[in-house]
Amino acid sequence: LNATTEKQRKGLADYFSPTIPITRVSGGGNGSFGGDSVFSEDTMAKNGTGASAKNPTESDRARGQTGTSMAKDEPETSKDAEALMEVANLLTGKSGDSLVSEMLLDHIVTRVTDEGLIVEVFDLADAPLFQGDTEEPTELLIALVRMLVDSFGIVTNAVAVNGHVRAYPIALIENPVWSLSASRAEKVRQMLGDFGLDQERVERVTGFADRSPAVSNPMAVRNNRLELVLLRSDV
Repeated sequence: LNATTEKQRKGLADYFSPTIPITRVSGGGNGSFGGDSVFSEDTMAKNGTGASAKNPTESDRARGQTGTSMAKDEPETSKDAEALMEVANLLTGKSGDSLVSEMLLDHIVTRVTDEGLIVEVFDLADAPLFQGDTEEPTELLIALVRMLVDSFGIVTNAVAVNGHVRAYPIALIENPVWSLSASRAEKVRQMLGDFGLDQERVERVTGFADRSPAVSNPMAVRNNRLELVLLRSDV
């Protein structure tokens, strides 16, 4: 205290002696305590995202981090996530029983996102999914799609099909990337139906051209790929 100025000492004194009064009567306001006294029985502040009454109504309950949405039904969400992981493990062999041969496994990667389970199938330098720069499938893609229909059959989630292609090395008068990616995605949608997937489960079919490369080199064949997404049922 000897090392402080008069102004600093006054600030310390004010800190430990607040001048804001707290009374035992209602202020009649609409703030944290809704006009009740802080000393009233069973009165709690309801500021923030975590506060809730003992028996909240549908319109008066904790609403998550944003304060605008109700909490998700956790058991249902967990069940959905477990089903998607079961499909992923079946495709990668982590469950001990894979539907995928070693050759096909080289063309598949899976990842779980907020959207759902993404199953990505892609070209290798010596094993393309399509014949040249067309939408005609190779025997490899036919085998992959047939296997995916079998694995997707263990769940009922909606499906999205995304088509991606590599960038072309030269400027073309008519660059085919948009039409090619869309036509390949549409072809796979047709194949899914031919092999037994209920077409009512297909929610969207999209061509992304060369706008979302999987690797840094936009012209790499690895960018020729399809994403088949098992969408979360709670999205």
